[in-house]
Parts: sequence; structure tokens; C-alpha cells
Amino acid sequence: MQYKHAFHAGNFADVHKHIALLQLIHQLSRKAKGFLFLDTHAGAGQYDLGGTDARQSGESHAGIARLQQAATGSATVHPAIADYLSRIDRFRATSGSRHLYPGSPLLAASALRAGDVCIAIESQAQISRALQRAFDQHGALFELLPRVENVDGYAAIKRLLPPTLRRGLVLIDPPYEAADEEKNIAAALGDGITRFESGVFVLWYPIKRQHEADLFTARLLRGISRPTLTLEMCINPADHSAGLNGSGMLVINPPWQFDVDAQGWQPQLLQLLGGTGDATVKWLIHE
Repeated sequence: MQYKHAFHAGNFADVHKHIALLQLIHQLSRKAKGFLFLDTHAGAGQYDLGGTDARQSGESHAGIARLQQAATGSATVHPAIADYLSRIDRFRATSGSRHLYPGSPLLAASALRAGDVCIAIESQAQISRALQRAFDQHGALFELLPRVENVDGYAAIKRLLPPTLRRGLVLIDPPYEAADEEKNIAAALGDGITRFESGVFVLWYPIKRQHEADLFTARLLRGISRPTLTLEMCINPADHSAGLNGSGMLVINPPWQFDVDAQGWQPQLLQLLGGTGDATVKWLIHE
């Protein structure tokens, strides 16, 4: 899978991923003690949906644009979806551009508290600098000072875990370009859980064919015994001929009632996006 995020920013998978991420942060924030948020593949932080790359793909029209339009005409919008949309509006107001779309590190930082820690890892120097500029531009939206590191995200898991705060959320959202990506993900999850057994680890993965996605998550969980679930939202029926049918989130050590909450917002999100597939919550390793 070739993946340049500027082409896909704001598509249905981004919307799904970002709502899930914000809900994980919301659940962890129910306890007063701070926690680490570590984004191993942070990207540029913000994307211009009116730019050449985004306009070429047009994917955001079926994602964030469609959701905003549908939510405006909906009588009741789930709080998780409403919170996400309000954050998008605030970022656009800060930038002065109605075409801005924030990536995972900026959205996460906007939801974190002063006592939390945010570390965003980006391996490409030019993109890392763009991420720092994005944080600087939107600093008024954050209660904390995010840290950007230009290093390998998988290696950062070994170096930064366990966190001194003893609580943490690790987002792994790789580009799925390298031939050994699955091997690297599996090793990172294994290392991470060994070092930080109680940490929340979340991996975004694409769903093209359901059977292939099921095998992928099963292989990643070999040797892992911690409670694990998946959130999957397929905009098209399983195994549709479209290239990307769905968005998956593998969550290890999910916070209490995260699954119950997702059973509320995922189906509505699918409906608002006009999806014809399924929205599911599956426990792969039960608590």
C-alpha cells in the first residue's frame, strides 16, 4: 500500500481514527493523574484540503466534508462526533482557513491537559519541521507544550517506555509502505507491552479485504495476552472492489467502557457518512 497522507487527509478513515483517538484520551482523562501520549508516526500535523494533493484524490469530500454537512442536518449527534467536529472548527478558526484539517498529533494535543505529556515522533526531517510549525501556529489551543522528535518511531517506543507518569497512550499509525512494516509493528507492540504492560496501545490499519485484515491482526497478537479489541468501520460492504473499504483500530488495554462508547458513535458515524458496510466492536482477547 502506497500512502501519502496529503492525498488521504480528512477521508472517512481519518474521521474514524480521529474520533476513536479523542475518545481514548477522554477516557484516560477521567483520572486526575497525567499520562503520556506518544505518536510514533506523527506526520506534518495539518493538511490543506484545498491543496493540489487533496483535490487530486477528492477523498475528503466523502469524509470530513460529508460528515459536517450530514451532522448539520441531524437532530441528534453523538457527543463523540460533536466533540471532534468542534475541534476541527476551532483549528480552522485559528488558522483562518476553512480548508485546514488537523492530523492526529494536533487533535490529541488539543484534548490533553497541562499535567499530561505529548511526544510526536516523525522520522522525516522536513515533515518534522512542518509539524513543529503546526504546533507553534496553534499553540493557543493547547494546555501543554508538545514535543517533536525527528527520530524513528518504532525505536522511540524502546527509548521512551515506560513513561515516568506510569500511564500512557501510544498511537502507531504507519504509512504501510515498507515491505517489513508488519514485522516492525509486531516487534514494536511486543517491545512496548514488555516495557509498559499496562499502557494503552492503538494501531490504525486499512481494511481492503476483511479476511486479510483478520489475519493481519491475528498475526500481530501472537504472544500477546493483554485485553485487546478492534473497532472497525467499513464504508463499503466487506470485500468490495474499492481499494480501501474500511478503517480499523486495534486497541490493546482499552480503557474501561471504551467499547460501550464506541458501540454508540460508530454506527451513527457510518450512517452520517452514507456507508453501506458495517461498524463493529470485536474483543479479540477478553478482559
